[in-house]
Amino acid sequence: MTADVTPFRIEVPESELRDLRRRLAETRWPDAETVDDWSQGPRLAYMKELCSYWQHHYDWRATEARLNSLPQYRTTIDGLGVHFLHVRSPHPDATPLLLTHGWPSSVVEYLDIIDLLIDPPDPADAFHVVCPSLPGHGFSDKPDSTGWSVARTASAWAVLMARLGYTRYGAHGGDWGSWISAALGSTDPAHLSGIHLTMPLAQAPQKEVELDARDQAAMARMRSFSESRSGYAVIQSTQPQAIGYGLSDSPSGQLGWIVDRFWSWADHDGDLEKAVSRDRLLDTVMMYWLTGTATSSGRLFWESFGKEPMNPTSVPTGCSVFPKDAWLPRAWAQERFKDLRHWRDLDSGGHFPALEKPAILADELRTFFRLVR
Repeated sequence: MTADVTPFRIEVPESELRDLRRRLAETRWPDAETVDDWSQGPRLAYMKELCSYWQHHYDWRATEARLNSLPQYRTTIDGLGVHFLHVRSPHPDATPLLLTHGWPSSVVEYLDIIDLLIDPPDPADAFHVVCPSLPGHGFSDKPDSTGWSVARTASAWAVLMARLGYTRYGAHGGDWGSWISAALGSTDPAHLSGIHLTMPLAQAPQKEVELDARDQAAMARMRSFSESRSGYAVIQSTQPQAIGYGLSDSPSGQLGWIVDRFWSWADHDGDLEKAVSRDRLLDTVMMYWLTGTATSSGRLFWESFGKEPMNPTSVPTGCSVFPKDAWLPRAWAQERFKDLRHWRDLDSGGHFPALEKPAILADELRTFFRLVR
């Protein structure tokens, strides 16, 4: 490993875990919701049950050990320390693949898919996996000044892949990872073999385009999000510091803020833990709690939400759209992604496909990148 890239291990002091359990035991609970659903946010009974499990039964050390079993590194790019996983395939000719997570997520989201990607049945489908933690997230540094936007992160990721020696690579992402992967299409097109997205984003075309029934349904979902499901984004894009005081001080507050998004965005029939296990939900929360990144992660919304230009790109693009995720009219996507080679609307799954449907997502990645290698 070069001097610019150094190995990294996660070693959370036991005192921090004791402090967490103390805070959970001393939670000051709000009164119960006045409805019989989640329309006001996470229900009190479920939150109490989940916090009790977190306090008495959840095992962070198991997740820490699993992360430490993978090659992890840190490097400094544009003055910021960046944490990343770099798991090479046993097949030397594998395609380098950059996986970018979103919010509320972390590199933990991809743990169940990495083995599927690096060592598939057909070696020609193999990937070398690079999975960084976003600035202000997880074990990457927290920016101490403004300017760390989607565009700047995309530029940093291009530097990261070059630093690792990859002159040609693919990019995949969902949520912010979709924003950043798409931005790479205009930031680093000469080195990108393809872009794969689970949440494709594009602005309304200037010219009139025909919308089929599927696209009309996508428009309805977009309107629903704007009207009733975007409160978290409004707060984090305007007042991340204000909400950060509570989230950084209260583990139950941090849990409620994150689990609310999983309830809304995962594909489930009323039992969230059938889609995402209880331990994996808590793993996700721990990546924010232990690193104290509730506020710094929210600042990416302040920097970029509703502000990114969504530049067009001619890099080959594939989209795998899961039914409970944000939908975009395909006609809009075709205006931004000039070489849209793969589009599939899946039958099940939500906003966190690497957690909810890892085998399906792995198959979608293989299918698309066969078209561009």
